[in-house]
Amino acid sequence: MTAVKHYDVIKSPVITEKATLGSENNQVTFKVAIDATKPEIKAAVEALFGVKVKKVNTLRQEGKVKRFRGTVGKRAEYKKAMVTLEEGNSIDVTTGV
Repeated sequence: MTAVKHYDVIKSPVITEKATLGSENNQVTFKVAIDATKPEIKAAVEALFGVKVKKVNTLRQEGKVKRFRGTVGKRAEYKKAMVTLEEGNSIDVTTGV
């Protein structure tokens, strides 16, 4: 894959309290493309950050239906990937890529 394709797979890091707790277990969480597969995510993280990936867990977050002043709307769907890194590897998601 090319570097452009890697940037299409990895959208952004997830910076939440729960996601930062994963850093204790060498885990980093990213929002990824809906159609991205686990091997694609692994290849993209290894190429962009120069680390070794141990495993990748994914989940699809369905869009939630919300109402505002009687108007029905829906949040966007997205896919999350929890990437576990090999021992000795780390990613600082607070800095730019």
